[in-house]
Amino acid sequence: MGKRKKIYSCGLEAALAVIGGKWKFLILWTLANGGPVRFGDLRRAVAGISEKMLIQELKEMQLDGIVARKDYRQVPPRVEYSLSGFGVELAEATKPLCAWGTKHINRIGALPTQMAA
Repeated sequence: MGKRKKIYSCGLEAALAVIGGKWKFLILWTLANGGPVRFGDLRRAVAGISEKMLIQELKEMQLDGIVARKDYRQVPPRVEYSLSGFGVELAEATKPLCAWGTKHINRIGALPTQMAA
């Protein structure tokens, strides 16, 4: 695990510390549905993410024990990312949330966006 030393008030807070933000959840979901994925393929699958952000998020997810990185040490470089056992368990836990979002996607999309005050 990473160097995160914090006492959480509930399990949801702890889970969000690991997959919080926009990109980590999408990376998790992509890896959960695609097996080992090369970096370039992962970048194409997570639409809109920059290379820098993908590298940063993958490093953090590795430190948290969610993602495994396999470097084949060859030329040209070949690196694959996959979920660890811990990551697979987390991906399974997110399935009901994704199902809820899919069920209500049209309603959520129709909601007015709120501007920051």
